[in-house]
Amino acid sequence: MATPSGLLRALHRGTLGQNMVVDRIFSGIQPTGTPHLGNYLGAIQNWVNLQEECSSVLYSIMDMHSLTMPKEPAVLRQSILDTTAAILACGIDPKKCFLFRQSLVPEHAELAWILGCLTNVPRLLRLPQWKMKCASQNNEGTVGLLTYPVLQAADILLYKSTHVPVGEDQVLHLELAQDIAHHFNKKYGEFFPVPKAILSTTKKIKSLRDPTVKMSKSDPQKLATVNIADSPDEIVLKFRKAVTDFTSEVTYDPASRPGVSNLVSIHAAVTGLSIKEVLHQSAGLDTAQYKMVVAESVIQKFAPIRNEIRKLQEDKSHLIKVLEDGAKKAKELAAPIYQEIRQMVGFQ
Repeated sequence: MATPSGLLRALHRGTLGQNMVVDRIFSGIQPTGTPHLGNYLGAIQNWVNLQEECSSVLYSIMDMHSLTMPKEPAVLRQSILDTTAAILACGIDPKKCFLFRQSLVPEHAELAWILGCLTNVPRLLRLPQWKMKCASQNNEGTVGLLTYPVLQAADILLYKSTHVPVGEDQVLHLELAQDIAHHFNKKYGEFFPVPKAILSTTKKIKSLRDPTVKMSKSDPQKLATVNIADSPDEIVLKFRKAVTDFTSEVTYDPASRPGVSNLVSIHAAVTGLSIKEVLHQSAGLDTAQYKMVVAESVIQKFAPIRNEIRKLQEDKSHLIKVLEDGAKKAKELAAPIYQEIRQMVGFQ
């Protein structure tokens, strides 16, 4: 799969470069409430960079996807608003991108049906996230859980998106979207651009309690995940309890020392330093001292964001309006594209 991994490197230089043309970027986030450290470093921070460099950027709160895991309606409503407040506080600017709620643009679901009719079930059954999440539901996974990668493809293709920021765990789903685009184009004629991945340059952030797995909002261990709205005391406690090993020196070796290496990755990501620079600064510290250095860096990074989240959460009507205004713009973009699709497949 062709991946313009140089795009984010170019962004850090402040230019896309003469040979890099980005027509349209699409990405989304599930409304799980306030994002955690891994969400911010792996996705949202890159979103902020991309909106500054690209002229057509769409970011969606994926409320339809969230139904693949059971949720109470009141919890979902609040989570949508909390997620919106958080990404706005992180620097997403609705004047520089379309920020909208997925379910407010019904063409997403309608296109998903069309694309689902071009996708075979065995392909979906082979996707590792289906196997993992289905197992977590006592092997009683729903149709929605099985087919949500097709909805992801529709999310992307509905806007003729050319690039998609993804993490390592979403690459296979993007490959499915690419294959569906090829299949549609072969059957009905060239129409969809085949979307390419923008791979994050940030190392995957791992759980503080089990550094062999990624940090997750659903982790049952409360000390495993740092949320961007955590208080300084909560952040200090979580890093103090972070699992490392019996070696006191601070080194970077993810294979043999995953715990301390995760701390180094976090430290580098929140400060903007390289791994080498972080290790140089930390020479002479033992891991207990180093945990507090990392905690303080995280606290400083998120203090202004945490304060802004609180302000935004106090004005629900503003958050709702942001999402509704963004949905109107997204629908204006999607509607003519979807009308062409309807004509191509024979609906009109």
